[in-house]
Amino acid sequence: MSGETLTISDRIQKGLDDLTRAERQLAHSILENYPASGLGPLSALAKDANVSGPTVARMVQKLGFKGYPEFQAELREELKAKVKNPIAKHDTWAEGAPSEHLLNRFTDEVIENIRHTLGQIDPNDFDAACRTCADTNHHLYIVGGRITHTLAEYLFLHMQLIRPKITHVQSTSNAWPHYLLDVEDGDVFVIFDMRRYENNTLKLAEMAHAKGARLILFTDQWRSPVHHLAEISFSSRIVVPSAWDSAVSPLLLLETMISTVQGLTWGDTKDRMEALEDMFDQTKLFRKFT
Repeated sequence: MSGETLTISDRIQKGLDDLTRAERQLAHSILENYPASGLGPLSALAKDANVSGPTVARMVQKLGFKGYPEFQAELREELKAKVKNPIAKHDTWAEGAPSEHLLNRFTDEVIENIRHTLGQIDPNDFDAACRTCADTNHHLYIVGGRITHTLAEYLFLHMQLIRPKITHVQSTSNAWPHYLLDVEDGDVFVIFDMRRYENNTLKLAEMAHAKGARLILFTDQWRSPVHHLAEISFSSRIVVPSAWDSAVSPLLLLETMISTVQGLTWGDTKDRMEALEDMFDQTKLFRKFT
């Protein structure tokens, strides 16, 4: 995060791969209800995460703090800074609803999710992923899961218009191994895997990777196991006041990627668009008012 001090959440996410299994369990517990999860006693945090007190102490030191009190002091400073933020000061987003109305609480959380997500994105990685998706020298495969198939379909629909040599693979289908028959070294898989991470998706990623495919992963703040195989990973913050996770942050990244790839391939994309519009006219798919 250029020009900004890393938050504790940022530090945790950057160091996830260096944590032990118990420490990763603790990290996920902290991020689940961040920052309130770290404001209570050390023993309470350990109990909530189902880890030992020494595990909490070790992880706090790995994050760069001398001890738990210093860790908590930093969390409190983050809360103070958040209160001073102009967005946090905004009374309501829906003026006809009280500030505690779900419309406003949900919107606040989504905006905070976007801020954290963009803070974790490396622009160079994003640009590299867009160039990779624009490269028609290699086939592009797009994979979604039980819930994330909606994001995969959204990307596929646009990429199908932008470029040739593209396949939508549904990892929940019993037929997905058939798609791997034609995968060649250097082909690209864009994979969506948010919690709860799906075994089918991981197995598909492992088999594609073994055939020399390059993986681009869209995941959440805790990161799918596919992360260890991916050339580039984008972690989106997805928690909102709902039983369901939010798709707003990953969708923002997707729409930005679509726009970028379209710009990189505009000459060929324009020709494809014109050909498609001609087909629409012939099939009278859309109603015209002229």
